[in-house]
Amino acid sequence: MKLETAVTEQQALVSDQVASARQGNPLSFFEFWPGWLFYTPVVAHWVLLGLRYGDFSLPTAANPRITTGGLCGESKLSILSQIGPEAADLTAPARGVLAHPDGVAAVEAAMETAGLAYPVVVKPDIGCNGTGVRLVHDAAEVAAYLAGFPAGETLVVQQYVAEPHEAGLFYVRHPHEMRGRITSMTIKEPPVVVGDGRSTLRTLILADERAGRVPHLYLDRLADRLDQVPDQGEQVRLVFVGNHCKGSIFRDGGDLITPALTEAIERLVRSMPDFHFGRIDVRFASIALLRRGLGFRVIEINGVGSEATHIWDPRTKLLAAWRTQFFHYGAAFRIGAANRRRGFRPSGLRTMYRDWKNQRRLMAAYPLND
Repeated sequence: MKLETAVTEQQALVSDQVASARQGNPLSFFEFWPGWLFYTPVVAHWVLLGLRYGDFSLPTAANPRITTGGLCGESKLSILSQIGPEAADLTAPARGVLAHPDGVAAVEAAMETAGLAYPVVVKPDIGCNGTGVRLVHDAAEVAAYLAGFPAGETLVVQQYVAEPHEAGLFYVRHPHEMRGRITSMTIKEPPVVVGDGRSTLRTLILADERAGRVPHLYLDRLADRLDQVPDQGEQVRLVFVGNHCKGSIFRDGGDLITPALTEAIERLVRSMPDFHFGRIDVRFASIALLRRGLGFRVIEINGVGSEATHIWDPRTKLLAAWRTQFFHYGAAFRIGAANRRRGFRPSGLRTMYRDWKNQRRLMAAYPLND
């Protein structure tokens, strides 16, 4: 009973804290700037570091067992497969399937092999920012997804972790260190509108204090539902994927990091060969359990191409966001330099560009995310 009470209290805490993040301006003034504008100082910093270290691709050696260190073009399945048996209990099982318009049977065979049942998450093996991620509930939805997925490419079928919350934990460990640390924690909340029994979903979105300022993130994806009228008090979740650029709400959870949580993440990453830098995305039951290093499952691990996403908390100041970016990419260069001294080779600019171009090509062909 005490544990259940604690869980309930901490779930309420998450809601209260997210609500407080919305007080005042629901968006930071730079939160949805064009990428070129926000990232220009970050790219300039990267160039300066590349000149200093003599290699613009040096961060790709930060995680030398992952394609480009996880900067671009990496396989999600390949990264998950590196998790050792001692940490398998922390991860959501996943399988890969070569996509084909008539490939429902292959998807369901992979599900059976992994012990999965509907609903499951399907997503591209190569991609980022939640592109193409969907929750499917039956064979018909799988067939509809496959119809829009590029044939011959690998898709991931993963257990749907029904825990109510999602977080991104950024981990950094230099090769000479025995233990790493969590340098950032982000609580991810889906945007929700509440029906009044009269207004259409479109009207509710446009009237929402936050969603109404970035309606382009939701309207296209929900086009077939926009004229529906949600019931009085009905909560409509606008996005499934926990990605800021797809419309999820991010909150800085750095004050929730504990030694117990760090120990659990350390167990995970140390089961992987030479993983030093990246973000671990998890779904979790409650803040209370997460702070104890319990009640969470890993759904994805991202390498050098990931970022400390707490910078998208509406309360974060622009200079603080840039400082965070400079710190983390500076660490990626330092770790890459240390691994270069250990004999690992960076990918090189040509390989980086090839893998980035391939990833961009694939992302343009994926179905819309949920």
